[in-house]
Amino acid sequence: MAPFALRILLVAGCLAWQSPAQPLRLTTAQAEFQVLPSGRILAFRLQEGERRSLDAPADRRDANTPRLDMGRAAFSAGGRHVEIPFTRREGPNKTLILELREEGPSALFVAIRVSNPVNQPVRTGALEVLHARYVPGPLWSFQGASVGWGVDEVLALRPGRRKNLVGTMSKDGEGGAGLPLNDFWNAGTGEAMGCLAATSCAMPVVVALDGSASASLVFPARTLAPGESWSSPWTFLTVHRGDFFEPVRQWAGFMGQSGWKPVPSPPEAFEASWCSWGYGFDITPAQMLGALPKLKELGIPWATLDDRWFDAYGDWNPRPDTFPGDAMKELVATYHKAGEKVQLWWLPIAAEIANGKGESHRYHRSRVAREHPDWLVLDAKGRPATMTRDLAALDPSLPDVQAYFRDLAVKFVREWGIDGFKMDCVFAIPPCYNPGHHHTSPQESVQAVGELYHVIWAAVHALKPGAVIQICPCGTTPAVDWLPWMDQAVTADPVGALQVRRRIKLYKALRGPASAVYGDHVELSAMSALGHGEWFETGEDFASTVGTGGVVGTKFVWPIRGLVPKAGPVDLTPARDALWRKWLGLYHEQGLSSGTFLNLYTLGFDAPEGYAIVKDGRMHYAFFALGPWKGEVELRGLEPGSYRVRDYGEGRDLGQVLAAEGKPPRLAVTFQDHLLLELIP
Repeated sequence: MAPFALRILLVAGCLAWQSPAQPLRLTTAQAEFQVLPSGRILAFRLQEGERRSLDAPADRRDANTPRLDMGRAAFSAGGRHVEIPFTRREGPNKTLILELREEGPSALFVAIRVSNPVNQPVRTGALEVLHARYVPGPLWSFQGASVGWGVDEVLALRPGRRKNLVGTMSKDGEGGAGLPLNDFWNAGTGEAMGCLAATSCAMPVVVALDGSASASLVFPARTLAPGESWSSPWTFLTVHRGDFFEPVRQWAGFMGQSGWKPVPSPPEAFEASWCSWGYGFDITPAQMLGALPKLKELGIPWATLDDRWFDAYGDWNPRPDTFPGDAMKELVATYHKAGEKVQLWWLPIAAEIANGKGESHRYHRSRVAREHPDWLVLDAKGRPATMTRDLAALDPSLPDVQAYFRDLAVKFVREWGIDGFKMDCVFAIPPCYNPGHHHTSPQESVQAVGELYHVIWAAVHALKPGAVIQICPCGTTPAVDWLPWMDQAVTADPVGALQVRRRIKLYKALRGPASAVYGDHVELSAMSALGHGEWFETGEDFASTVGTGGVVGTKFVWPIRGLVPKAGPVDLTPARDALWRKWLGLYHEQGLSSGTFLNLYTLGFDAPEGYAIVKDGRMHYAFFALGPWKGEVELRGLEPGSYRVRDYGEGRDLGQVLAAEGKPPRLAVTFQDHLLLELIP
């Protein structure tokens, strides 16, 4: 601690810093930050005597836009806390607040305080806390906003603009939550900015035709009463090496300082799973029972009863036409007798109203909406506000609503025997203007979503500690508020194998390098668009899940004949049956989903794309390419010594390699699409 504090005192104390026209330098052992009079902050990563940065140098735009009164900078906490007032022309007073903290030696923590000095309300305008401009060049990014189904969150920067709204429901209801974190990197260094609160903000990214880029973190405008002050949530700017894994892990650690902590994955969350979605909306008990012998045969312990087993959203009773009488209880009991577990598809918060909409069936007014219209989220015009699938929302901030969904979860587990839940289509919900709810802000409904999922998780695990709750933000990034309250993350309807791999890496960073991440149905690993939001799914890429430490899943239809009219793209044909047996066997044999994910390869710049996992003293590598690949792969992270190399995907021995201190061995290989290696000391 002493060297850290000493470096801060020497530089951030800044008794030698006199010129208001010069940048203020704040330095730690790992980073240097230069605060320009314009308000822009340049970040440098310090490594072995080198200073590396993505930031464009100060230029005429910075010189011509002085926003900070640098001569009035005030230091405290041994130089680790700095406050600099903005130059004021009109509107509220603003102060930039900067902190260096021992828990973040590569980060600068930033906030803005605004206050109203006049005797009338003042509008702040949008509040930009961080702004960066990056030099042109090959640059990759992680953009954490929940933009929409299928949109990449890990991507190479291309000319264009993304608004990246976080915590705001999208127009179609399929998105809007997300993570308040953007990261950018090249082969040499990286820089990230993020917010340390579950709140609404914008994190726009703009890329010019010449490849230069800019990024900001902006909070919505607000009105201040006379004499009122408001401070933004803490944000941070950090530097790193490699891709998004390190700053995402760092963000999760910073959030943990305020109590935000994902629950650990139970052993049951690492078991392979089958889902009934291959049968579509009208799944029947007969179809579920038809698949049961095959699940036993393949060693798949979990079965998910997917969408549309219920009568109406919000009421959640079994459909009388497909699950009449005690069919649900009998189905679960039969599965349990066979030693299998059952997960139930569920969409809390949602309730049907008779609005003429419906994807699987025409909506009618649900019983809960009839009996408790006072629970509904209303829009600014006093009408029921709708969320995903054009469904009404029950306000999760109301204690009665929380109790209602808690009691439903208890009923499913205690009375039906359900072993876990697949919470699906979980996106942002609308703000609430219902006057009967007496909100201090319409955002209270939005901010209570995580609280509801916590209530459900606690009730379920009190009854069944080994229950597995999965939350799926279909095709988008997860949300800050509910992220801690699931036992198993999911790659969330990936559009192809690239998203499978990158999202597994994302969740290993967010929830821990040994946490359970469901790779979703393997059939989604290869798909083609048919138009109108429909896809043709034919994927067989188990390697992208097995090799990266994901949990294997499938939605095959079996038996092929009898219960379905003809063979389809996800039917378990004899050829597929053999392939599924092979990969499920490898999944169980290697057990990598509960291994420790290591951040050793940089997406976008290391070729081929690489992943590393250590399990039971053995190192496992997975390399991926689009088609054939021939060359050398670098085996990073090995302790010095001799290792036998085994291609466990193809069951062949590749000889031996010798690892020396600081010099990873290289191995000449040829492969098609993927290569999975196990190194045995």
